[in-house]
Amino acid sequence: MERGIQPEISAAAFGVALLLLTVIVVYLHAAIQSRNKFKRWPAYRSVFWISGVFSIAVSLVGPLANQAHHNFIAHMSTHLLIGMLSPLLLVLASPMTLLFRSLSVASARKVTRFLKSRPVYLLSHPFTAATLNIGGLFLLYRTDLFFLMHKHILLYGLVHFHLLAAGYLFTASIIYIDPVAHKASFQLRAVVLVSALAAHGILSKLIYASPPQTVPKSEAEMGGMLMYYGGDAIDAVLITIFCYQWFVFARPRLTVQKNG
Repeated sequence: MERGIQPEISAAAFGVALLLLTVIVVYLHAAIQSRNKFKRWPAYRSVFWISGVFSIAVSLVGPLANQAHHNFIAHMSTHLLIGMLSPLLLVLASPMTLLFRSLSVASARKVTRFLKSRPVYLLSHPFTAATLNIGGLFLLYRTDLFFLMHKHILLYGLVHFHLLAAGYLFTASIIYIDPVAHKASFQLRAVVLVSALAAHGILSKLIYASPPQTVPKSEAEMGGMLMYYGGDAIDAVLITIFCYQWFVFARPRLTVQKNG
């Protein structure tokens, strides 16, 4: 793998770290301020947020991030962190709920109208979110994009932003932690989830058998296995939450049918 833009990325590390620290501070400030209007914000939500932002930081700043520029196994570790683990943790932190608690009534109504808009509906639909998420990964690892992003710092940043944003959209479209303007059925979300997991597994096997450009086969094999089994571990948490939500949703109906 190439080291071409590593000095430029290292120079930007301080700015990235400062930005991520600001994101944590803003969230915690909003959590503290919301006590004045509502009941206390759950501490575990803040822990999820801090952990999610920390996962992003590890992917972009520090030893693992530096090693990822020339070692595919380290790269795949950062991929799992920023593309799968961090989105899950951030979704569980329920940031939109906290945002609504922090806004005035007028501002909250404006945000609500935006969330109900057609573009947001299309982006947040499970099928669209899964396509952006899994399709982006196929584009990254089955084209020259993986090689090119290590040559151009802007492209490198855009790829990582896409991994995070698409991962968040996909996770939020499958498990509803925050209030959503457009709800998809559990059946539809289940089909999309299973399809996405299958596609993710297929991609990891393709990486194992046919490495991306400039990646040694031995590293590709280890990276493919890490993507497969590491992804399964994170997906297991996502599946558990999804199934629990479905059970809770269906339970009142089951109770009524039993009593009837």
